[in-house]
Amino acid sequence: MIRVLFVCLGNICRSPMAEAVMRSKVKEAGLDGRIGIDSAGTGDWHIGKAPHEGTRKLLDEKRISWEGITARQVAKEDLKKFDYIVAMDSSNMTHLQGMAEELGLSDVRKANDAKPKLCRLLDFVPEEQPGDVPDPYYTGNFQETYRLVDAGCDALLERIKHQLV
Repeated sequence: MIRVLFVCLGNICRSPMAEAVMRSKVKEAGLDGRIGIDSAGTGDWHIGKAPHEGTRKLLDEKRISWEGITARQVAKEDLKKFDYIVAMDSSNMTHLQGMAEELGLSDVRKANDAKPKLCRLLDFVPEEQPGDVPDPYYTGNFQETYRLVDAGCDALLERIKHQLV
């Protein structure tokens, strides 16, 4: 099984959106049980809470289930447990790289490696630069966040499919 962890700041907007979108795409591709998906935040403010109302509303409109998704904080063990740790922006990436350094993990690779371990979601969509998924908690633009998350999840799933062959 290939395990994917999406990470944003509070785990209520972007990363749970990505988790729900990726779950839906994996199910549609008939890859349930072959790809595990989770999400977490670098901060601890929203632990145990459901996704943000804007994320829930958008996912409901798209008929994508967010059932069972609750906020949690990324843990050091996650860096060892997941095959892909996918940050939503550069700030999240910096936080995760710091955690990896604290653990002395030398196998945390960059997104341009053949099999990235730690990357940003939009590293898989090079035409979307500068590569950060904006936080709708601050921008209010959940549609733009969804557009980028959807494109990133499509590209990441294609990458993972090649590994499963």
